[in-house]
Amino acid sequence: MASLRVLRTFLAVAAEGSFSAASHRVALTQAAVGLQMRTLEDDLKRKLFTRSGKLVSLNEQGRALVPVATQIVALYEQARQGTQADAPLAGTVQFGAIVSGLSQLVRATLELKRRHPAVDLHVVSGKSSQLVAQVENRELDAAVVVHNPALHRPTLAWTPLYEEPMVLLTPSSSRAAAPRAMVERYPFIRFNRNEHTGELVERTLRRLRAKPQEFLELNSIEAIVELVREGLGVAMLPRLVQRTWDDDPLLRVLPVQQATESRSIALVQLRTAPRAEIIGAVSQQFLAALGATRQQE
Repeated sequence: MASLRVLRTFLAVAAEGSFSAASHRVALTQAAVGLQMRTLEDDLKRKLFTRSGKLVSLNEQGRALVPVATQIVALYEQARQGTQADAPLAGTVQFGAIVSGLSQLVRATLELKRRHPAVDLHVVSGKSSQLVAQVENRELDAAVVVHNPALHRPTLAWTPLYEEPMVLLTPSSSRAAAPRAMVERYPFIRFNRNEHTGELVERTLRRLRAKPQEFLELNSIEAIVELVREGLGVAMLPRLVQRTWDDDPLLRVLPVQQATESRSIALVQLRTAPRAEIIGAVSQQFLAALGATRQQE
């Protein structure tokens, strides 16, 4: 059975994007990190990484393990603290979130505020790159953002929260076909390719070898979904955790079997964050609320 230390190392690799960077975070040699990850794969009897020379990235199985490992470690920390977990928290914390994670973060902060009235929590929304910059500049204490390895800094710590696989969203009135055919048959509404989510869209299209009918490029998932709902085109998007597109009679959600890309959502904070105990409590409440929501679905 995998130890908590191995799971923490796995989460460090998931957050940092390499064995080398993770080794600094968990105070191990790169070789020791690699050995722990091979032990974890042997224990689970499945590969978690795609290896290409010295480059290592999470595969589909690895991405699926991230939220499970995060919850296991969080639950252990809560149990280890014992009565300290119920000790009152106090202080003011500024949080940020991308639009798709905003409602879940607000629920988490409200629940923590209910349990700890002396905690003063403020939440704002924005783009991931802007929110990360605000965390670096100490304008925010932490933020729920799209995890982009290009934004890694030695001063930042990343806590994986959940994964959103790429799907093709089409109007329900459109004639059903394979994703590649749909992309080439109907006007394509693209997410801003300058954002990390847009990069994931582009990589998925390349894997499909699809040549979309370029129609419109926007920086809002909600706006894109609304245009698809109105029958104006199709879109490649991350399948948002908190949206029930499958239940919408005007939409069709098509899995993309060739897509190995997923959008990773993570909590980012400074490694030296002064209110780490409150940030950690909000993170645990966020995951608990997310787990409860999934059980209800």
